[in-house]
Amino acid sequence: MSATPRSLIVTVYGLYARQAGGALPVAGLVRLLAELDVDEQAVRAAVSRLKRRGMLQATRVAGAAGYSLTEPGRELLDEGDRRIFRPTAGRSGDGWVLCVFSIPESMRAKRHVLRGRLTWLGFGQAAPGVWIAPAHTLPAAAAMLRRIALGRYVSLFTSDYHGDLPLPEAVATWWDLPRIAGMYREFLDRHTGTLDAAPLAGWVSAVTDWRRLPYLDPGLPTELLPADWPGHHAQRLFGRLRRRLAAPAAEAAARLLA
Repeated sequence: MSATPRSLIVTVYGLYARQAGGALPVAGLVRLLAELDVDEQAVRAAVSRLKRRGMLQATRVAGAAGYSLTEPGRELLDEGDRRIFRPTAGRSGDGWVLCVFSIPESMRAKRHVLRGRLTWLGFGQAAPGVWIAPAHTLPAAAAMLRRIALGRYVSLFTSDYHGDLPLPEAVATWWDLPRIAGMYREFLDRHTGTLDAAPLAGWVSAVTDWRRLPYLDPGLPTELLPADWPGHHAQRLFGRLRRRLAAPAAEAAARLLA
């Protein structure tokens, strides 16, 4: 995993902007990102890209140039908090949510967007046009469909599994579990030593690398996962990093952003 300046800035806004009213000064961002070896030009370029993508908007912070979260940007970070810091694991018997869609060829770009959003919510593909996730994913899926306005082409169902293939084997065809396991191992390799790092750099880097994992991981019940699933070890490490680094990192960030 290699964090880009844009990813680091999203993490900084997620960790520190909302308690400051949603806005951060550009000069403060430059000072903070310098602690992670990101130069000023890269910070300004990344902020401009986030503005073009509709996540940030220009504002003034105590009379100085700054950027604040847009409403969609704030919603994205609020959802991110739930996935990153309060992930939900499925339980046996909870069932599944199915997303079935048929989008016209003339809307191919929208179909691509939908597939990307489903993957980002942890859905796996059970068949062409049929995606599956643990039932606890239903509220997030419904909210996503409202945001991208594709409800007329998509149906959501809750269901139980009654196939002939044993469920653990079926699950292994719906998700690329070896790929997700590899990402967890990479996080463990990269951040086991972060417990002794400078708090701000260590915590921002760890959250940036961790942030996508709770999205791609569907949150399957333990009994459906391979033996010695590295996600459990990675979650425990992330918890230890949070307990050790989050508070002193926030203090350092407040000084740099002031």
